[in-house]
Amino acid sequence: MTLDHVSLRVGDLQRSRAFYTAALAPLGIAVLFDGGSYVGFGKLGKPQFWLNPGGTPSGPTHVAFVAATRAEVRAFHEAALAAGGTDNGAPGLRPHYHADYYGAFVLDPDGNNAEAVCRLPEA
Repeated sequence: MTLDHVSLRVGDLQRSRAFYTAALAPLGIAVLFDGGSYVGFGKLGKPQFWLNPGGTPSGPTHVAFVAATRAEVRAFHEAALAAGGTDNGAPGLRPHYHADYYGAFVLDPDGNNAEAVCRLPEA
């Protein structure tokens, strides 16, 4: 199965935009579309992660982003914390998922669990 895109409803669009802009930068994910009342993040010209304001936030939701390397996972975690996220699982192996599952978890401003994961062995 392949997903085309995911949307989260957020409490404060600008605060969430700033958080995800900083947190996703180490993964090469950036704002590709800003419609004023919604923001689309992605890479290679395709927004796949959308933020929409209004009403009660969607959370808590778990969203995992692919990292190419374990170093990217660590950089994501550091950037997300610096952008105001709350640690929800430091970078490290999660062998209960599978032997090479290396992830980090951070709660965003609305309490969503944002993760970066690399499924490759250490280079």
